[in-house]
Amino acid sequence: MPRVLHNTLLSLRDLALTAGPLALLALALLVGAYLALQPNPPRRVVLATGVPQGAYAEFGRRYAEVLKRHGITVELRATQGAADNLALLRDPRSGVDLAFVQGGADRERDPGDDPDAGLVSLGSMFHEPVWLFYREASAQKLLAAPALSALTQLAGWRLNVGAAGSGVPPLVQRLLDANRIDPATLTLSHQPTTPAVVDLLEGRLDALALASAPESSMVQMLLQTPGIRLFDFAQAEAYSRRFPFMTAVTLPRGVVDLARDLPPADVRLVAPTATLVAREALHPALVQLFVQAAQQVHGAPGWFQRKGDFPNAAHTERPLADEAQRVYRSGVPWLQRYLPFWMANLADRMWVVLLAIAAVLIPLSRVVPPLYEMRVRSRVFRWYGQLRAVEEDRGGRTPAELLAELDTIEAHVGRVRVPLSHADELYALRSHIQLVRQRLQGG
Repeated sequence: MPRVLHNTLLSLRDLALTAGPLALLALALLVGAYLALQPNPPRRVVLATGVPQGAYAEFGRRYAEVLKRHGITVELRATQGAADNLALLRDPRSGVDLAFVQGGADRERDPGDDPDAGLVSLGSMFHEPVWLFYREASAQKLLAAPALSALTQLAGWRLNVGAAGSGVPPLVQRLLDANRIDPATLTLSHQPTTPAVVDLLEGRLDALALASAPESSMVQMLLQTPGIRLFDFAQAEAYSRRFPFMTAVTLPRGVVDLARDLPPADVRLVAPTATLVAREALHPALVQLFVQAAQQVHGAPGWFQRKGDFPNAAHTERPLADEAQRVYRSGVPWLQRYLPFWMANLADRMWVVLLAIAAVLIPLSRVVPPLYEMRVRSRVFRWYGQLRAVEEDRGGRTPAELLAELDTIEAHVGRVRVPLSHADELYALRSHIQLVRQRLQGG
């Protein structure tokens, strides 16, 4: 058994030494491809959200929970809202990788100016209706009517349009401009949401504008507060035609509280679409994970959408990321349905490289058997040269000297080890040594 094992190990050693350079080449190509492609994503990513009580913050927490299952830590960066988020994305030193951005959060800019170069969209995530809440008492006092029926009636009102850095001020400005309302006729304030709600409830404001998903706790509370009414955008369809980033939506009767019949009638609203925007350099695997997370977080039915309406690739003001388009088109990659994310992602991103390496190495591997054969046989055949030199010696050496040299050759050959498959060649060499010996002795 030890002798058989020794011969087996000898064969394996020869094979390893012969194929070793090819194996090292394959390993070098794999390592080079891995370093160049970086198939595995970073383990930490920064997501800019919004104010702590807002919908962005709530959605951010849900994203963090989903990605944590895949070993990705999502750091949430609180901001004042969409305008702040865009500024952070445009600043290469901010460290922010992704952010929620509200449609229309930017004022119209010069066509030649492109501050969004290097930013891509991961798709539309949810509707962000414009909620214009106002006091019934203010309507009675300023309009002598129970309800506000048109934005043009806001002249003389105290209106809060959100903190600087949120997406609401530029959005409200667009609405005012569309209605030819001079901002000087209004008393505009720019308070954050929470103090603005307090001032509205205590009568220091007549109205406030929000743009948020209904998951916002402030929206939920104001919809159920006596004496506070929600403005009905009777011209919602017209707004959606004038502003491509807006959609006309309806808050159905009773959707807030069926038992109390809140709201008591359908309310027409205009809703920018919130998108998830990322740096173009964000790792494709993270893009894929965030879109998959968005399908879990935003895919359920809600007040303004049916199941599966969001996320989608429509209504994006920025180019859609290639990896996001792939997820929307094909769904979850096939391998991820059966393998852990890191393993499926590695295979998904490396398979093309593996095929290319195989295409190079397979032809090269054909030289391994001949090289192996030559390596083993050379141990035997290199002694034939010395054996012939002894047999054909004409240098005047005596037979005794030639026999001594033959003994040296035989001793070396006795230490030669070859695989069993080539033992016949070794035995042939030994027989040829004896044949030369006989000739010398006979001479």
